[in-house]
Amino acid sequence: MRTLTVAALALAASLAAVPLSWAQTPAAPAAPAAAPAARTPSPPGAEVYIVSPKNGAKVKSPVLVQFGLKPVMGVAPAGVKFDNTGHHHLLIDTDVPADMAAPLPVTDNIRHFGKGQTETSLTLPPGKHTLQLLLGDQSHIPHEPPVISKKITITVEK
Repeated sequence: MRTLTVAALALAASLAAVPLSWAQTPAAPAAPAAAPAARTPSPPGAEVYIVSPKNGAKVKSPVLVQFGLKPVMGVAPAGVKFDNTGHHHLLIDTDVPADMAAPLPVTDNIRHFGKGQTETSLTLPPGKHTLQLLLGDQSHIPHEPPVISKKITITVEK
């Protein structure tokens, strides 16, 4: 199969170099680039927030972080498509990604809660840290408009 594919590519390349008068028909124009998929809509009034800890809190590590979501939306695991649902992503010491049409990456600073979890225990080093929630759809893509909490700052004490 691989030999056939390589031979076909070589033939196509050689035909592309042949003057049009020698060819049977002109090549078909390239298909236009596919438009990005529409983002999942969020309902009016959708709001995600951090229940605990509160903004400005002084805490010890590990830190229990509890997620809140106004009842116009519900929580569903990643991969499960239900209207007006999503799952949490916790942004730690980072800003919201610039490309909101792409799936959220998995990093140390962007934690995914794709099983539908509504709280987590974070081990953080001493010092100031920021926390923010961002709801993602079944494919980890933020909704349109995005459902983002206010960014809070906490201080982890020794």
